[in-house]
Amino acid sequence: MAEAAETRVVTGEGGAGNAGPGARVRLPLLDVLRGVAILGTLMSNVWIFAGPGAEWGVLSGNAATSAGADSSTLAGAVETVFRSLANGKFLSMLTILFGVGLAIQFRSAAQRGQPWPGRYKWRALFLFTEGTVHFALVFAWDVLMGYAVVALLVAWLLTRSARAQRVTWIAMGALHLAAMTLLTTSLLFASGGATGGPDTDTDAVTLYAEGGYAEQVAFRLSHAVVLRMEPVLSFALLVFLFLLGVRLFRAGAFQNDAAGRRIRRRLAGWGLGVGLPLTTLAVLGGPSFFLLERYVTAPVLAVGYLGLIGMVMDRLRHPGPLTSALTSVGRTALSCYVLQNVLAMLACYGIGLGLASRWADSGPWWVMGLWAVICLVLVTGASLWLRRFEHGPLESVQKRLLRR
Repeated sequence: MAEAAETRVVTGEGGAGNAGPGARVRLPLLDVLRGVAILGTLMSNVWIFAGPGAEWGVLSGNAATSAGADSSTLAGAVETVFRSLANGKFLSMLTILFGVGLAIQFRSAAQRGQPWPGRYKWRALFLFTEGTVHFALVFAWDVLMGYAVVALLVAWLLTRSARAQRVTWIAMGALHLAAMTLLTTSLLFASGGATGGPDTDTDAVTLYAEGGYAEQVAFRLSHAVVLRMEPVLSFALLVFLFLLGVRLFRAGAFQNDAAGRRIRRRLAGWGLGVGLPLTTLAVLGGPSFFLLERYVTAPVLAVGYLGLIGMVMDRLRHPGPLTSALTSVGRTALSCYVLQNVLAMLACYGIGLGLASRWADSGPWWVMGLWAVICLVLVTGASLWLRRFEHGPLESVQKRLLRR
């Protein structure tokens, strides 16, 4: 996400549009896609904040699963659809877009004659540091730390041959699919049981409902190994999606030309055509298929989302208020990602409004409403901020530290 503001391509001879050599050309679609991905990621995370045991509750199946709602009622059916359309999909989209940003920076460095990865190592270090702080102080299921580590690997891979990149891409995809299949099979035959034991689960529910902020930070740090399991579990997928973003960028999938529009139509057709049925089957399969839903079908549907949003943008003659709002969030993606989690934490945990415990029996409507309110705050805040400043708050700190 350190690449969130990188939507400009330094063109060489024969660059995009009419730009001359060295000119910077914006790819406005990327800003919109990042904005959608940030707000969509909150569609998944808001259930973690609102669930019993919050961050620890995910490990016990208390949150973030599309199959957890009673779909026989209207509220349950709406919750199931809301969760299943978001769970892992926008996170996968964000990961792909991170790969796109990495490819843009690699090309820019090459056309400027700068060494690679060069100063990018410091960008990754900043992201890892920011993610570590974010994990400890705000949200245990932070993605920034994992992104930073994978970004360094993929940055190195970009200096290898096209064949090496392609082999790595295929190998990581196959490894991830095999791992998720084996884990899902084991879940189907497992006897069940909570990850941390009944005492830990009960303590976690009480902690996030009534505990102090220092206690919550201490809990994250003391359980860091378990709470940091997602980037380890999905490491191969992250590499695969990073490289997919690189490949899509190099193929011209985000360019405003006939070739780009053709690629976006294909992405929408294949991604939605395959992803929607697979996601539906995974959701209907129940909690045991959670890993397949979040880490296998979600990336496929994310590709469809990329194509669909691109197709919608292709048909817009003039950007409207919604496009402008999403662009603002996309240009301040890192700041908005952290802020949305801070706001959700203050709204749901006992250190703030305590809505998760106060409205625990009120159904899913308040959770979806909270998501909408936070989204409104983000788009409004980002739009107002960019009227005065060129970059978001955290983006500005990053640029100053790295002296770009």
